[in-house]
Formats: sequence, C-alpha cells, structure tokens
Amino acid sequence: MPTEVRHISISIDRDWCAVYDYACLPEHFPEWASGLGSGLRRDAQGWIVAAPEGEARVRFTPRNDHGVLDHWVTLPSGQTVYIPLRVIANGDGAEVTLSLIRQPQMSAADFARDAEWVLRDLRRLKALLER
Repeated sequence: MPTEVRHISISIDRDWCAVYDYACLPEHFPEWASGLGSGLRRDAQGWIVAAPEGEARVRFTPRNDHGVLDHWVTLPSGQTVYIPLRVIANGDGAEVTLSLIRQPQMSAADFARDAEWVLRDLRRLKALLER
C-alpha cells in the first residue's frame, strides 16, 4: 500500500543544467543539504554521513542527462530510506523537486517537520545558485 508523499519544490533562476551540474556532486551536498546529516565523507565502499543514530551509508545516482539526483540512505539499523530528487527545466530556469516519502514509523508531526527541513535545504540551494 502506498504511503503519504509530499512533493517539495523550488524554482531557481539558473539554467537547469547548471543547477544539476552543481547539485549532482556529493561533495556539494554539505553546502546545502543539511537534512542529509553532517560530515559527509568518502571511504573505500562509498559515502558515509554522520546521523543521530551513528554513521549512515549514502548511495547517489550516477551522473545522468535526465536531472535525476536520487539517493538512498542506509541507517545504522539497516533501514534504507529512498530520496527521489529531480532537477527539470522551467523556462530559462530550473525546478528542483524532492519527493518526501513518509516512513512507516514516522508520526504526522515528524513528517511535517521533515518537510519544513527539506524546504529550508532547497531554499539554501536556491540562494547558493542565484548569487
């Protein structure tokens, strides 16, 4: 059975390819994606991020021509959270949309808080790219 999803989107006044070229690099995520955690670093197996529960593994979609920035976060518990993220053309600019999928154990208040967090992160990305 499908769970609740919120599509959180922001328009950025930059060519969509420029937005994607910046946002597709995992090294740039700490500059704007605080919701991912902190201390993003690479090791021999991939990417690791500091999470409240301990270290989490992050797998990013390989660079592509379609604006897909999906990533998967595997928590210390073994649970993997899928995060769909897209950059699409919007006139001369870009639209960045993250689909926030409510996790089974997540309360409505936690889901709302996560949605606000995602919007703050997308606003940070917008500010960085519109400077």
